[in-house]
Amino acid sequence: MKKYVVSFPHIGNYYIPIYNLLTKLIDKNTTTILIPEKISKNTIDIGARISPEFICIPFKYNMGNYIDALDRGANVLIQAGGGCRYGYYAEIQEQILKDMGYDFKYITLQDPGGIDVASVYKKFKDINPKLKFANFVNYFLFAMKMINILDKFETYIREHIVFEKNKGELESLHNDFLEELKHVNSYRKLYEIRNRYFRILKKVNYREDDKKYIKIGIVGELYTSMEPFSSLFLEKELANMGCFSKRYTTVTYLLFEKGKAQNKLLRRAKEYVSFPLGADGLESVSHTLELIENGYDGIIHIKPFGCTPEINAMPILQKISRDKNIPIIYFTFDSQTSETGIKTRLEAFYDMLVMRKENYEGSDIYE
Repeated sequence: MKKYVVSFPHIGNYYIPIYNLLTKLIDKNTTTILIPEKISKNTIDIGARISPEFICIPFKYNMGNYIDALDRGANVLIQAGGGCRYGYYAEIQEQILKDMGYDFKYITLQDPGGIDVASVYKKFKDINPKLKFANFVNYFLFAMKMINILDKFETYIREHIVFEKNKGELESLHNDFLEELKHVNSYRKLYEIRNRYFRILKKVNYREDDKKYIKIGIVGELYTSMEPFSSLFLEKELANMGCFSKRYTTVTYLLFEKGKAQNKLLRRAKEYVSFPLGADGLESVSHTLELIENGYDGIIHIKPFGCTPEINAMPILQKISRDKNIPIIYFTFDSQTSETGIKTRLEAFYDMLVMRKENYEGSDIYE
C-alpha cells in the first residue's frame, strides 16, 4: 500500500503542469497523486458549508477540492498561497480540516513573505527523501516552461476564436493539445508539441478582421479570471456571442511579469491612483485604461464576493467609466450567484455595446 496520496486544488487547466511536476517530485514506490475533480457546483457547495460565510470564493473552492480529495484517500494536501489575504489562508484551511477529524500533511508553496525555494524543497523532501535539490529546481523550471506554453496557446485561442469560420474547430484543437500535454516528460517533446500545434492554429480558417465585432476587456481578481467555472464560463459566453475578449491575468503574468510591471502600471494609472491597491487592484485600474486606449467597446470587472482589493478598485473604475465614457459592468461571484442572472446581464451589456457601436460608427455588427 502507498504511504502518501498527494492532491491539490484545481484551477483551470493548470492542473496539468501541476500534476506533471508532482509526478517528478514524488517517489513512485511510496506515493501516488490524486488529481482533483474539476470545479463544479458540488465543489462550491461542499466548500461553502465548511468555510466562514464572508470569506472569498477561492477559499471555498479550495476547501471543496480538499474535502473531496481527503474523502477519496488523500493524506498530503498542497496549497499555493496568494498575493492578498489568501496568502494567510493556509493555516485556517488546515485548522478547519483537522477540526473535522481529517489526518493529513499540509504543504504550502508560498508563505506570507513569498516563495522560499529551500523551504519548499525541504517540504517535498520530507515525503521523498531521495529528491535531490538540483533535480527539484530542474523539475520546477520544466513546469514553468509548460505553464508558459499553455498560457500562450490559450491566449492565442481567446484572441482568435471570434474569427474562426468553422465553429468548434479551435475548441477541438484545444482539447487535443491538453491531452498531449498531459504526457510530456522532456523539453524536446514539449517544444515539438508547441511548434506542431501553433502551426496547426495558424492554418485554421479565420474570418477577415473587419473591425465590426465587439471588443470587451476583462479585468479583476486572479482566481475568477483563471478558473472558468468560478466566473460561470464568462469567456466562453462572450465567444458564443461573437465578442473579442482579452484578459491579462495568467500564471505566467503573475509569476514573471507582474512584479516588473508595477512602475509602468502606476505611470499609466497616475491620474487615478498613486500607489498599489493590493493584489490585482492596481492592475484592474491600469489595464482598464490600456484597454480604453486600444479602442475596446466595454470592460467587464470580475471578483469574488468580499475581495477587498477589487472593492477598492471599483469606485476608481466607476470614475474612469464616467471620465472616459466607457461602459463597465461589474460581476461578483459566490456560492449563491445565479448563472441565469449573470447570463441575462451579460446579454444586456452586449446589446447595449452593439447599439453604442452602431450609433457611433453607423456600421452593422455581424452575428
